[in-house]
Amino acid sequence: MALTGLFLCLFLVIHLAGNLQLLLPAEQAQVQYNHYSELLSHNIFIKIVSYALYASIIAHAVYALILTLRARQARGAQGYAYDKRGQVTPWYVRNMGVLGALLLAFIIIHMRDFWFQYKFTEMPLDAEGRKDLYTIVAVAYQQLWYVALYVAAMLVLGFHLLHGFHSAFQTLGLYHSKYNRWVKWAGYGYTFIITAGFTIIPIYMYFIQNQPLP
Repeated sequence: MALTGLFLCLFLVIHLAGNLQLLLPAEQAQVQYNHYSELLSHNIFIKIVSYALYASIIAHAVYALILTLRARQARGAQGYAYDKRGQVTPWYVRNMGVLGALLLAFIIIHMRDFWFQYKFTEMPLDAEGRKDLYTIVAVAYQQLWYVALYVAAMLVLGFHLLHGFHSAFQTLGLYHSKYNRWVKWAGYGYTFIITAGFTIIPIYMYFIQNQPLP
């Protein structure tokens, strides 16, 4: 869980860096984002990393389910006789499984709407003859319900990361009173940057670039 989680954390940084191109002026963003997408789809190293990414998502979800089932078996059918976890742990820590399930559902929707279309359907082409993924993204983010869904999913991601980042370091034994505070604050900073970065993109495109592309 810790290793796949940290790998996915690294992927989120790379994914956000690429998606921030969507904040450029529309015409420039269209050229650069489509070039970026084409580069990713034809680079053999990126393809290998993408397979590792897919495997990590599946492994992270499957192992989370296994751990949840084991925990329930250990508690027994009756659960805890006296449960005071609500007094010592935040709600998102006690509901990591629910948050993870919601994220998995969003990932499936997200990949269907963008990755699947890019890979397996007929796509419009931009002025340079590249698959015009930018237009697909822009059209999606011109729908308020989709923007709301995306923002809600990013808030779920934020709460998932808030506990998962710090927990992964503890699981790997990278825990010490001297630097644990810094790991915790690094997790807060990472969570804020990732959540805010992904959230601002659809909001910006809806309110600033909510115009048909030429």
